[in-house]
Amino acid sequence: MAFTRSGVRSSLAPPIPFIVAQCCTGEPAMTDHIQPPEGWQHQDDRLQRSFQFDNFQAAFAFMMRVAFLAEAMDHHPNWSNVYNRVEITLTTHDAGNTVTQKDLDLAAAINGVVG
Repeated sequence: MAFTRSGVRSSLAPPIPFIVAQCCTGEPAMTDHIQPPEGWQHQDDRLQRSFQFDNFQAAFAFMMRVAFLAEAMDHHPNWSNVYNRVEITLTTHDAGNTVTQKDLDLAAAINGVVG
């Protein structure tokens, strides 16, 4: 399905890339045709990825590295951790909880932490 110019989803209309909002910092919100970094899923105006590690300590060490990275980028993830699994969701709150370039950049940087 694709968005039509009116914003209504239609299976008949071809995909039309467009920007629907701009956050208070001037960051354009991205709503369609997002190419998320490897391993990330774009769904419901969010980037999401699940990471699995050998144990809790490895998962927590990963979270610590991401925490310092996110702080340096001034963009913080929504995440959860259960034992060896870390679930991360990225969205830009200042842009109306949608995906922006900040999310794509942080996702790519997080991929770099995993190696």
